[in-house]
Amino acid sequence: MKQNRLFGIIYLLLSKKTMTAKELSEYFEVSTRTIYRDIELLSELNIPIYMSKGKNGGIFLLEDYKFDKSLLTNEEQNQILFSLEGMNKLQIDNNNIYEKLKNIFSKDEESWFDVDFSVWGESDTHNQVFNLIKNSILNKQVVEFSYFNSYGKTTKRKVEPLKLYFRYNSWYLCGFDQEKNDYRFFKLMRIKNFKTLSQNFERTMDIDFDKNDKPPKMVKLVLQIDKCLAYRVYDEFDESEITDIDNTFLVKAQLPFNDWIYGYILSFGEHIKVLEPSFVKKEIIDILNKSINNYF
Repeated sequence: MKQNRLFGIIYLLLSKKTMTAKELSEYFEVSTRTIYRDIELLSELNIPIYMSKGKNGGIFLLEDYKFDKSLLTNEEQNQILFSLEGMNKLQIDNNNIYEKLKNIFSKDEESWFDVDFSVWGESDTHNQVFNLIKNSILNKQVVEFSYFNSYGKTTKRKVEPLKLYFRYNSWYLCGFDQEKNDYRFFKLMRIKNFKTLSQNFERTMDIDFDKNDKPPKMVKLVLQIDKCLAYRVYDEFDESEITDIDNTFLVKAQLPFNDWIYGYILSFGEHIKVLEPSFVKKEIIDILNKSINNYF
């Protein structure tokens, strides 16, 4: 809290030039004695801050003082602005901090990057669900929704939402499934009938999936993929896993082995053939046979 107030004092003085201790104490809702201690601390940090007495006196910064000369290097400033601009793309309310800091750092140049987390054809409903999940995580409220898995099967879930992940062009919710009594990932595009419940929870994320000691079970696949899907092959597999053979690609890759893998393979339609392992090939055949039976 003190660090935020110290930064706030600098920002206010850069904007308003001069303020009295009383004005600052009222703004930050602290005593004038606390403000005087803050001024003393800023001075010890080599911030050129001064106080003058008299009718037009007050607290002020040395004229032409630039925030970037004292506390943050140029690289640190750019990193802060980079993070804040990314937050803007997530529609996170940061009270226009990006523009404020950009002015303080005297950064007038055009942004050198752009971030777009949206998906082609993404609806307003998807964006609404994202914001509802975000608020549920921050407020620690249990959520309930219908979820469609890779096979189109619908289940009702009651989840303690913990974290939003962005992986390969898609958003995922990581939460604790109360029925499964375990952590689960849910793709946002497959979440329907979402609602926030009045029930609160205390759980925190006590597992790091990026550094988890238990890596997910993997399966080594050998796939034959038609060249008409070359864009997907090169987008989704490492070049070392791809062999160009006549009109097809031979792909040898290790992928996470769960229900997702079958939906992923089927997303290639008729342009893919599973060569190995045999149990994956058999499961794909069974799924396709069941699909065909739906038309008889």
